[in-house]
Amino acid sequence: MTISLDDARRVLSEVRQELLSKPNVVATGIGYKITKGKQTEELALICSVETKQSKKSLTVKELIPATIQNIPTDVYPTGIIHALQDPTGRFRPAPGGVSIGHKDITAGTLGCLVKKNNKVFILSNNHVLANSNNADIGDPILQPGPYDGGQFPQDRIAQLSEFVPIEFEGGSGPGLCSCGSTAAAILNLLAALIGSKTRLQPTRIRTTENLVDCAIAEPLNPDDVKNEILKIGTISGTAEGTLGMSIKKSGRTTGLTAGTILQIDVTVKVSYGSNKVATFVDQLMAGNMSQGGDSGSAVLNEKNQLVGLLFAGSNTSTVINRIQNVFQALQVTLP
Repeated sequence: MTISLDDARRVLSEVRQELLSKPNVVATGIGYKITKGKQTEELALICSVETKQSKKSLTVKELIPATIQNIPTDVYPTGIIHALQDPTGRFRPAPGGVSIGHKDITAGTLGCLVKKNNKVFILSNNHVLANSNNADIGDPILQPGPYDGGQFPQDRIAQLSEFVPIEFEGGSGPGLCSCGSTAAAILNLLAALIGSKTRLQPTRIRTTENLVDCAIAEPLNPDDVKNEILKIGTISGTAEGTLGMSIKKSGRTTGLTAGTILQIDVTVKVSYGSNKVATFVDQLMAGNMSQGGDSGSAVLNEKNQLVGLLFAGSNTSTVINRIQNVFQALQVTLP
């Protein structure tokens, strides 16, 4: 039976929370089933696990069924997925692919340049430029990052302009939406006019799911940055990341590496250290093409089209934000 991508996506959307609730499962997605060590052309629901365990060691509820609604499953051992922040020279002008970071982190990667309101900005991860939500707008961004010897003020290349807050499990995120407060105020005023004693209390509906780990910083001097990526060249546009697509990136730790998109529609739990975990949805997953410090790298296809922003991984996997979600969240475009 031939399985359509639409059918696989429908089933995954129905069962992903149940699969993620199983112990040892760190991510779910859609990929090609691997049989006897070789990739087949059969679509499957993929469960990434910290370690692959024998069926005898698992209870019936902990087992991942061989099929779900007639769609096969597969289990990939990936280990724990970490945000890739960790170990390289000073570049002026600085291209994508080089060391960068908020003054209080170690180091990450300058992804690429983007444009907003006719200004040019540096694009990278929240946990690289905004210290995982713990930064203030205007904070100094150093190139190279502090781990690589960057010092303030002599290596300051930009200032933090904007970041999308990360919602951590059990933690707080951005403040109450102003529209909710305004609506409650109007309704309370109407209630007072008609003599009602009932009052509405505005409440933020919190979601613990994230789409992106991203931020932008404005260069102090536009001449200090370069609109190309080290060892790759200029970006030719954007494209949708698709299953089986060949991709590449240039990062501060592993340099130029290549890989393949092995899973799409990925939901993944990412560890940010200090017992902070965040769940991301609608991600792309590739194999081992990154290490700590490569976070923020721009991910491109063979045509040098931008398809994603690398932000996490393990010894066997790399997790990538879809660039469409990044650009939408920050309201940016390519220069």
